[in-house]
Amino acid sequence: MFDRPNTPSSTSAASAGSAPAERLMRIAPLDLRQQRFRTRMRGFDQTEVVAFLTEAADDYEHALREIDRLRQDLTRQEALLAEHRDREANLRNTLLTAQRLADEIKEAAQSESKLIIREAQGRADLLLQKAQGRLDEIERDINEMRLRRRDVEGSLESSIQALYRALEFIRDQDRSDDKVLLHRPRQADQQQQTSSTWQGESQRAADGQNK
Repeated sequence: MFDRPNTPSSTSAASAGSAPAERLMRIAPLDLRQQRFRTRMRGFDQTEVVAFLTEAADDYEHALREIDRLRQDLTRQEALLAEHRDREANLRNTLLTAQRLADEIKEAAQSESKLIIREAQGRADLLLQKAQGRLDEIERDINEMRLRRRDVEGSLESSIQALYRALEFIRDQDRSDDKVLLHRPRQADQQQQTSSTWQGESQRAADGQNK
């Protein structure tokens, strides 16, 4: 019905506005503009056909440009998406590293705290043992002092009783002596004089020996 010339411009236009590799565009806008139809009887109005083809070529060219623009936007968005994915991966790795470090620090802190608690418990047990030993020693000293006090109290009580008995004995002797002196006053005076004489002679003898 119509002939489509294979011009170099149409081929370049098709290459410029081509779709993805799996589907190639076989008609370019320039092909629509340069297309010429043979005339026949009762055919279409050539002017209307050219006008329609021109408008179709414009719309087609606009669609190709829009497709190209969308393809470029898609490329940019894919690049941005790849960048965001890289950032997300880096952030995820950073978070994982931070979490791992936090876990390691937590584990180290727990281990150190357990060690400190064990050491403190050991020191506390040692101090408790020393305090218990000192308490036992003090209790032994107290018991020993109580025993000594009982011994001293017993000794003092025995001494007091002995002194009391001696004092009673002396008092009894004094009362007996007083009764004897009342019945023998002269004999007592003689004995006193004899004792004084004996003491005087003994003193003179001692003085003579000293000379």
